[in-house]
Amino acid sequence: MELAIEALLWLGLIGIIAGFVDSAAGGGGLIAVPAMLLFGVPPINALATNKLQGSFGTATAAITMLKRGKVTLSRPLRYFALALIGGALGTWMVQQFPAEALKIIVPLVLTVIALYFLLAGSNTEKTRSARMGNNTYLYAVVPPIGFYDGFFGPGAGSFYAATGVALRGNDMVGATANAKLLNFASNIASLVVFVIGGKVLWIVGGVMILGQMLGAYLGSLAVISYGGRLVRPLIVLACLLMVTRYAWQEGYLVW
Repeated sequence: MELAIEALLWLGLIGIIAGFVDSAAGGGGLIAVPAMLLFGVPPINALATNKLQGSFGTATAAITMLKRGKVTLSRPLRYFALALIGGALGTWMVQQFPAEALKIIVPLVLTVIALYFLLAGSNTEKTRSARMGNNTYLYAVVPPIGFYDGFFGPGAGSFYAATGVALRGNDMVGATANAKLLNFASNIASLVVFVIGGKVLWIVGGVMILGQMLGAYLGSLAVISYGGRLVRPLIVLACLLMVTRYAWQEGYLVW
């Protein structure tokens, strides 16, 4: 399908906002996908194109965090590979299995994450003792979140960050930096499946990629500069917005 130049320019601007939010707190798809739907992009193409532009955003954020020395994973390639495998399996499974149950589970999990960061306060801004060993976290937590990212998607970056803080004792900036690398891996796996299926709108995605990369770069610098003061409230807001969106979509909220 073809969109007017004005629509493409708006989507490029929206890509900047989505990239900034996603690099800082996750949930950029909450902004990008509804925007594409608003401009008449079919749902399956919106999801596929979101993975294209989102992958460039998470890549930009991950590279920025790596260069600034904020990624704290001890074996980043192993983490990357397991998130990639999880994402690939999830994207394959979503085509074989009904996802209705997740419409109930996901809002509950997002609410718990929002409450955790809201109530934990400044405790998330400093490193603490890990509650889970590195290998256990690597094999028991990373692949399931990658699987979820491929299967359903919204909030995966927040899940990675929340588990990094709660289970590995990372500070907020370190957990967010690690989340960008892992989120990129699971995004790439999902994108490959969508590309093979011919669902990506390349012109729309290309315009949004430019915005995503700029927004992700600025968002990453903001995370590094302001730390938990910026990230924690953004994660809470992103999670609550995603829960609200689910409730609206399922008819629990009416205007």
